[in-house]
Amino acid sequence: MIRFLALAFVIFLYACKTEQSETKENNSTIEENLYFGYKSPGMIPEVFIPRKSTSQDWKLGNADSLDMDEFYFTYTGNNPFEDPVVVYRNEGSYYRVNKYSFKHNPSDSSILYSRWNYIERTDSGWSKIKSLGPMFDREDWGIMVMSVSSKGTLVFDDYKSNDVIRISRIVDGKREEPKLLGEQINSGKWTAHPFIAPDESFLIWGNEREDGFGLSDNYISFRQQDGSWGPAINMGSKINSELVENGARLTPDGKYLLFSRSEEKVREDGSTYWESTKYWVDAKIIETLRPEQ
Repeated sequence: MIRFLALAFVIFLYACKTEQSETKENNSTIEENLYFGYKSPGMIPEVFIPRKSTSQDWKLGNADSLDMDEFYFTYTGNNPFEDPVVVYRNEGSYYRVNKYSFKHNPSDSSILYSRWNYIERTDSGWSKIKSLGPMFDREDWGIMVMSVSSKGTLVFDDYKSNDVIRISRIVDGKREEPKLLGEQINSGKWTAHPFIAPDESFLIWGNEREDGFGLSDNYISFRQQDGSWGPAINMGSKINSELVENGARLTPDGKYLLFSRSEEKVREDGSTYWESTKYWVDAKIIETLRPEQ
């Protein structure tokens, strides 16, 4: 009887230990599949639903040299896709509020770029908003999105010049004048929202073309061995639809691709508005689009 009870006790302990081990493994697997607390997607795009921001997620920029004519808040929360800077500008009788999406050089996070502006990280926080100068800050250009590579190459759109995308590299340590990209990029309608890969191996942008799914789609061009850009490739039915898709970009660590899908809606009074939904997908989907060499 004593032997039987001892054996039963050993079996019970083993079962508990196995259950604890399985629980640990399951929890470990769940944690590995989380990305900043979000369940990460696979190769099929999924709707990304961000958590609500709180006041603690925003930090006042250039606090030590606060200028009441223009000040801003930067996002410091855990949403990996939230990168705007909210700018308040004194217009006399009121403050105009603008939301900017600042992008950093993947190899230098001390400078953030947005449109024709930039801010620098200092010992006391972020600097005032500064202009990139007359090479970019021009009345005849309408920059909406600025993207930067690890080499400091700037790629940006321009809605005032019939919707085109320009590129500006650093050559021999000097910033070159922005140049129009080729026809493989600047063709069709609504050419905008560019994203250049950190290593400059590909470029993604939004475009409406005859070979598309309807309205604006996300297209990609891969850098060729001779340094030129390859043909525009529609990113396919997993990414695009008959609605408007644009704004595709990688997360800072390059693991996921984020893009927006927008649809025009009609109110009861007949007026219209645009409703946008964010999607994300494993960045490995990009390699499925790369042509065989």
